[in-house]
Amino acid sequence: MPREGTGSRLEAGGYWKCLQACSLSFLLLAASSAGAAGSNDFLARIYTNALRKTLPYRLLVPKDYDPKKAYPVIVYLHGAAGRGDDNAEPLNWGPLLFLEPSLREKHRFFLLVPQCSRSSAWAESSWSGLTGPREGNALRLTLELVSDILPREFNIDAKRRYLTGVSMGGHAVWVALVRRPGFFAAAIPVCSGGSPKIVNDAAARCPVWVFHSDDDHLVPVQQARDLVKAWRQHGGIAKYTEYTGLKHSSWKKAYVEPEMFDWLFQQRLP
Repeated sequence: MPREGTGSRLEAGGYWKCLQACSLSFLLLAASSAGAAGSNDFLARIYTNALRKTLPYRLLVPKDYDPKKAYPVIVYLHGAAGRGDDNAEPLNWGPLLFLEPSLREKHRFFLLVPQCSRSSAWAESSWSGLTGPREGNALRLTLELVSDILPREFNIDAKRRYLTGVSMGGHAVWVALVRRPGFFAAAIPVCSGGSPKIVNDAAARCPVWVFHSDDDHLVPVQQARDLVKAWRQHGGIAKYTEYTGLKHSSWKKAYVEPEMFDWLFQQRLP
């Protein structure tokens, strides 16, 4: 297990690194082999709001769903590679790992996987300024879906809404926490970054667990470290796990960390 803490790294010899790589490869191979069948576990839907704006999404329903019980929901935001209109590609960048039988047996939850179009992004504009970027149309539709629409059909616990995202989607996690303080009970930004200048006390009330790799070639690891530091300076809880050697694929390990899920589902809004 990697050590937790800002700047921490997993230092091991060649044998241990090989063992790690083999174990990770096995997990990913298992997820890949189950990909076609696993995708069928996700309901394929399209949400259309009152303004006729549409959002394709996949929904994983808790195992043995009981409408008399309230369940937590995880919102997953894909990276740039998941954009499009096929309502399928986002599943290949992390959500299939959530199908792990022992995870679904131990924790019963909804997983919402929306997809933004190829010409758009979850957040608009740049990270310049103290308020940061605005929510994109797809992100607004996603938040509307999880807060107003799905609860009409399913028994979703409003005090246990969680947010995670990778790369571009991870950037949007920070945006949503700043723009919608008090909406999510906890968040998991993965291989993402941004400016620590937008962090404020209200946003930092949401606990986060950040995952990054020290050799990420697309999003510099220092961005993740700086955001974690800023979160803590504003009084927030920010757990941090830094891997080594995964480049821009921290999600491949983050989403198979049992301790992460145990921690996540313990978080609740006041």
